[in-house]
Amino acid sequence: MTTIQVMLGDRSHPIRIQPGSLGDLGEAISKEFDQPRVVVITTPKIGEMHYGAVATGLARLHLEHSRIDVPERDRAKTLRVAGRVYDELLELGADRQTVLVGLGGGATGDLTGFIASTFLRGISLVQVPTSLLAQVDASVGGKNAVNHARGKNLIGTFYQPRLVWIDPDVLATLPLRERRCGMAEVVKVAAIWDAAFFEWLEENVKSAMALDRDALTHAITRACAIKAEVVGLDEREAGLRSLLNFGHTVGHAIESVADYRKVRHGEGVSMGMVFAARLSERLGLAPGGTAERIRSLLIRIGLPTEPPDWDKQRKAYLDALAVDKKVRDEKVRFVVLRSLGKAEVTPLTPEEILAEGL
Repeated sequence: MTTIQVMLGDRSHPIRIQPGSLGDLGEAISKEFDQPRVVVITTPKIGEMHYGAVATGLARLHLEHSRIDVPERDRAKTLRVAGRVYDELLELGADRQTVLVGLGGGATGDLTGFIASTFLRGISLVQVPTSLLAQVDASVGGKNAVNHARGKNLIGTFYQPRLVWIDPDVLATLPLRERRCGMAEVVKVAAIWDAAFFEWLEENVKSAMALDRDALTHAITRACAIKAEVVGLDEREAGLRSLLNFGHTVGHAIESVADYRKVRHGEGVSMGMVFAARLSERLGLAPGGTAERIRSLLIRIGLPTEPPDWDKQRKAYLDALAVDKKVRDEKVRFVVLRSLGKAEVTPLTPEEILAEGL
């Protein structure tokens, strides 16, 4: 088992990565917590595939456990769904000794983290991500949120889990489209932080996408290590952690205009990264060819790289950018590249972003 430590003082916690380890979660929880009551938040689909292994492991350690089902994907990330989960937790008699386990993709993890951080002013959280996107991004770093009608992740908290448990083998049940979306976040951290890892992806992404155990586990491990390092240096996004938003400004706008349904998060990030890399070149920051290397890798993964026609919905995109969480003094803190493996933030108005991209 590989362990990556997220170093945050008294909020430090491990990310444990091992293929075939889902059934061992109960033992890990038993060691980490003193006589916990466990409530697993999942979706009907994920529950059908993976809850049995988790429940068997919990039962083997004689841990009391319950399950609460929530909707799939971003349909779960609403205050209405959170309110219903609060009601169910109260009916179960949940208290401050209760451990919430988020078993599912990024949306399930976001919702579970949001609930854990707010129920009884905070209860223990364990993240068990079952999608590639959640394993390398959403489960790491303590950002939790629900969506608002005017924007993605506008209502949320910073709240760290006590443990992140990653079993790469569960990705065998993940649809190809979702694996592609998760790989977009792997490309992102390589593009902003580690040029050598980006080169490794160029050489090995085919094997990782084909679920080669060694290649996939290495990709997950390195991506988690990069994010853990960044979060350890800047937990609350005061500066450095903003680099993890590479591709997300335009990506979130695309998702918002698509009502979070037609475009997956990873697909939005993919298009947003190519857009941001091209903008970096046009601003004279990144060398020519940077965007093309990113685009070429994303195409090999099978991700979309060209944003929808801005002209037809220009006002909708401008409105989406205007409510972006990264706006300060009417300017978006837009992440650009200096080169592969090196990024920085530059303030731009929504009009400047779209004008440069047209």
